[in-house]
Amino acid sequence: MSRLPSSYTCHALQLKQGRDVSVYVFSLPAGHLLKVASISRVHRDDEGVLQGYQRRAVGRHIRDITTYLNGEDVLFPNNIILALSSEVTFRPDGRVREGGGVCPGRIRIPLRGKGTAPAGWIVDGQQRALALARSNKPDLPVPVSAFISDEVQLQRDQFLRINNTRALPPGLIHELLPVLGSRLPHSMEQRRVPSLLCDWLNTRKDSPFLGMIRRSSTPKSAYTTAVVRDTSLLLAIQSSLTSPAGCLFSCQNLSTGEADIEAIYQILQTYWSAVRDVFPEAWGRTPRQSRLMHGAGIRAMGHLMDVIMCGLDPQEDGVGALIRKDLSALRAHCRWTGGTWEALGDIPWNALQNTPQHVRRLSAYLKSCYHESLSAQ
Repeated sequence: MSRLPSSYTCHALQLKQGRDVSVYVFSLPAGHLLKVASISRVHRDDEGVLQGYQRRAVGRHIRDITTYLNGEDVLFPNNIILALSSEVTFRPDGRVREGGGVCPGRIRIPLRGKGTAPAGWIVDGQQRALALARSNKPDLPVPVSAFISDEVQLQRDQFLRINNTRALPPGLIHELLPVLGSRLPHSMEQRRVPSLLCDWLNTRKDSPFLGMIRRSSTPKSAYTTAVVRDTSLLLAIQSSLTSPAGCLFSCQNLSTGEADIEAIYQILQTYWSAVRDVFPEAWGRTPRQSRLMHGAGIRAMGHLMDVIMCGLDPQEDGVGALIRKDLSALRAHCRWTGGTWEALGDIPWNALQNTPQHVRRLSAYLKSCYHESLSAQ
């Protein structure tokens, strides 16, 4: 068995795109890709800190690419984008004068054996890289674009920018947004605050949602307790932030785009803690067991939050008790775990769906019940 060389060296072009920023263009044999770079999958460490950024592998997509690669007359012009560690070196070719921001030379990349972290990370093209590694053409030259950075922050930033117009799983985008420090496209900036709040709700000890929110990094072994999908909660928060009628709307400075995250969290923590206390039999169960934990319930109760929390200061004494009193008046009208929603057209409790129509009707009904209870007081 031949011994793996300590490094891989090849011709490359250095494209200088700024004073301290360079991109390197070269080729790698297909069989070397996963020896040079690893796939940094999104997950949480033991302390709950987000690690990595790549989505889970898509087996069918990888098999399709592998089948094509194993055929005849393969054309594979798609480049793989890598982030390389600072151990990688580039030596300009002194015989050729630099011009136009492009400098030819040779790049040297350390090669690792099994059990050792590679000297790079795949920022874009993980499915292709896995297929190339499994193909019967280990010597196939693969085009590569790379930049040198040990900072996962920059790698995540580039990952999202590259995939901004592609169909990345929304949950993966949402979970990565809070840990990025750079300015992002407007569509992503609007989702950063709700995603950070979702993180806080899932990890802070005083949160009623502690450990209950399912995100892209949530392992399948935790699905029995992580019963609330982050998408519905994110939509509820974002709706309140962007609507002038939302109770979270006033926590933002519209001229600067900044938001008082701590104040927003206190409103969410106070309201949803009251929801948990008033509906204990429906709280923390799977969506199949409780429609309160279902997308329809989360979003409808989020719309009710805008009505109940409007003008209330969660820091004031007695606010929690007041919210629980208001919500208690709704108990007789809710069918979270059994029965039929008579006022919604006799919809069975478990037939309530996370569709615009059902969410709109349920929201209107809960608000109506709330206003009737106030009139009766």
